[in-house]
Amino acid sequence: MIDPRVSVRLARPSRDLAAAARFYTDGLGLSVLWQGTGAHDIVMLGWPQASWHLELVGGAGVPEPAPTEEDLLVLYLDGPVDLQLVRRLEEAGGHRVEQGEYWDRWGVTVVDPDGYRLVLSERAWSNQ
Repeated sequence: MIDPRVSVRLARPSRDLAAAARFYTDGLGLSVLWQGTGAHDIVMLGWPQASWHLELVGGAGVPEPAPTEEDLLVLYLDGPVDLQLVRRLEEAGGHRVEQGEYWDRWGVTVVDPDGYRLVLSERAWSNQ
């Protein structure tokens, strides 16, 4: 059985690593945990104390991002969405969109520069 406290990495292709990293650092407040070049250009973003991070991969040979409306990264805030945070995300290259009745009722959805959707949910995470 897998330990439920396992760490998680979410990897996504990016057409513009600098623009995507700016969205998640300047907009959302994630830190650059690591970056490097080699077979691919990679930027790992997250909060140092979190058990997950977001890896953005770019450069030659990386497929073009092809997000759908259901490719969501949902952050459960357990409280109201800070509209200044939404403004920072927009200033950092994102744009707000409608995401459907459920998510629009419980939060705000912002599309990142590669077209992936970040949902800021005012709900708390519950595995029930």
